[in-house]
Amino acid sequence: MKILQGSETRIMSSNNGFQPAAVQLCYENINGSCIQTPYSLGPQIILYMAFGSGAVLAVFGNFLVMISIFHFKQLHSPANFLIASLACADFLVGATVMPFSMVRSVESCWYFGESYCKVHCYFDGSFCYSSIFHLCFISIDRYIAVTDPLIYPTKVTLNVSLVCITVSWLLAITYVFSILSIGVNDDGLEELVSALKCVGGCQTAMNQTWSLVGFLLFFIPTLVMVILYFKIFLIAKQQARRIENTSSKGESSSSDSYKARVSKRERKAAKTLGIAVIAFVISWFPYFVETIIDAFLGFITPTYIYEILVWFAYYYNSAMNPLIYAFFYPWFRRAVKLIVTGKVFRGHTSTIDLFSEQAKASNGRS
Repeated sequence: MKILQGSETRIMSSNNGFQPAAVQLCYENINGSCIQTPYSLGPQIILYMAFGSGAVLAVFGNFLVMISIFHFKQLHSPANFLIASLACADFLVGATVMPFSMVRSVESCWYFGESYCKVHCYFDGSFCYSSIFHLCFISIDRYIAVTDPLIYPTKVTLNVSLVCITVSWLLAITYVFSILSIGVNDDGLEELVSALKCVGGCQTAMNQTWSLVGFLLFFIPTLVMVILYFKIFLIAKQQARRIENTSSKGESSSSDSYKARVSKRERKAAKTLGIAVIAFVISWFPYFVETIIDAFLGFITPTYIYEILVWFAYYYNSAMNPLIYAFFYPWFRRAVKLIVTGKVFRGHTSTIDLFSEQAKASNGRS
């Protein structure tokens, strides 16, 4: 069993851990208030800056990804719409989850009301699982693009992309809302929930069964991603070697040259998104492993380690993807420059060619 505080899992007991000499409460004048264990001023400022910067990066970075893809017509493709929807999920984590989790983590109290506590838990689980499912579909998209780049446009159409986006959102929202609304998540934990309930806390009980289900909903898509990207890199390596051998023999035709350019572009896109997947796995895997271990071994992880894992996951899941795109995608850097300088409001910028060298040179002169 486990106790969730937003996305955090923790049993908070007065019999465990250090108790300060002068007990502080979240609400001094309210009976049944939770005990507050705040940091001193210096660490508070550092933590607010660190957590706040992650939220800002998640919000503005993913907002730029969405605006870039939706504004510039050249970026209107099924694959990019998947990326835009992924950015939307990460944007919502940064806007609706991270700021409130930041206050709760630093102040050790929930000051936003019982109603929004439930909404916060819904948002947290829904948006994070939606990110997982989006990345899984993106890995499938990249696999098809690399294995058969010339047939790919006929297989992965806009309608297919919209179906993947819809499934990613509906599956995540349905799972999280159903278990939390129906209350099956805390079956058998009624006494524990009653004992831990206090004013200023944001707690949701999760028993072993649903802890395992949540872990599998992370593990299975992640396993699919890892297998597909491993195959992608093997195929990409073979394609590069084949193209190199053909070029060295002087047998390249115009069709072979076109196929080589398409294959190179798809391999680069797969590599970039593969790095995003690796960052995702590195960030979320320790968190999910810790939650499943705690659920079955009696919550043995110290609170501060758990806080580190949660915020490490937040940062890399929602805040790092825009940086990865900016580092590997020249078109994204050019689009962002046009957006932040306000040039998207001039003329017909939606038809600008973001991929050509002329666009690159023009951006450099502007």
